[in-house]
Amino acid sequence: RMALTLVAAVAATVVFGGLVPEDAGTVKVAWFDRVISPEVGTDICGYEAYQRSVGKISDLHMSGLCVDDGERKTLLVSFDLLGMDAGWIRRLRTGCAGILNVDPAAVLLTCTHTHGGPETYWQPPYEDRGTFNEKYLVALEKQLLEAVRGLSDWRDCAVAYYSIRVDENRNRRYVTADNRGSFTPHRKEMERLAEADGFADKELGVMMFYEKTMKADGPCYVIGNYAAHPLATHSPGVGGLRISSDSPGYFRDYIRDEMGCASMFISGACGDMVPKGDELGRDAARQTGVNLAKGAIAGCVDVLRNPARFIFKKPRTAALSRTFKSKVRNKFRGKLYDGYKDAAEIEMEVQCVAIGDVCFVGVPGEVVSELGQEIKWNSPFAHTY
Repeated sequence: RMALTLVAAVAATVVFGGLVPEDAGTVKVAWFDRVISPEVGTDICGYEAYQRSVGKISDLHMSGLCVDDGERKTLLVSFDLLGMDAGWIRRLRTGCAGILNVDPAAVLLTCTHTHGGPETYWQPPYEDRGTFNEKYLVALEKQLLEAVRGLSDWRDCAVAYYSIRVDENRNRRYVTADNRGSFTPHRKEMERLAEADGFADKELGVMMFYEKTMKADGPCYVIGNYAAHPLATHSPGVGGLRISSDSPGYFRDYIRDEMGCASMFISGACGDMVPKGDELGRDAARQTGVNLAKGAIAGCVDVLRNPARFIFKKPRTAALSRTFKSKVRNKFRGKLYDGYKDAAEIEMEVQCVAIGDVCFVGVPGEVVSELGQEIKWNSPFAHTY
């Protein structure tokens, strides 16, 4: 309810687009991309605590895009990380907001949720802080703030959106007749049943930024949004002990190599979504990332040939955030992070950032795809990611 109320509030502040005239409205955009890989030998999040990395499949990246509609700025930053503690998220957002002179609600930080990065949040079941890597986060904060300060090469861009079905995920839970759930990663023989029976959000949401000239060589920046845990590279043996950006990295690489533009991947509501090749290794991650990138490229083809359908007439921006109280499950009582050690309730946040008639909804934790679909279905925006 909180997310839906917030989406509606943001919608009230945005001028929606329709069929676009030749003089399409534009925004100014600038972006950055930084490698944020830890050294091999660093403990990685993986599935358990104290797992030391023994190699690297691909670098981790921090992708940032700032959008300025002339009145308001918004900043979206995607990290190839599993997640972050709420305190660190607030700290990084506040720092970025101060540099850009905007409200922290206009800074949306998201993690791709790769399991091949360092431990950047404390997982409550562990009695101690496990391998929580505060040193890495301090360095990451410095990198982020330097990147935001260095934003330059602003470009006047038209903004387009697209939505396409890509069949690269499945539900990882199978619910039996007695309303009990089987977790398919622990029962591989159940996967076909779960795929046939379980809900899966197959929408690849795409946002594209075209320089004002609308040259036929495509966009200068692409955002992709899809729901699937990036854990295909996490195969048994050394597979799960290698630093990896997983499928989001292959998505960005394919976009860059085929269209020559920068891109960002934002995870959807993937709490119960896995790639079809989960835990099968780097080739499975490559297949997922490349097929998602192909879906984004197909969207770019359609936009270039039907610009009036997909380009916003007035690509305005808006942002809001709201906090709410959430009860703590009994098994986590006394094991939460600092400040909430023995709390019965914790404060959580929902955030919305709109660009044109698309709204990005930021939520804490791993929201299952059914709840994500509820938000999409009830949203007043043309598309909600």
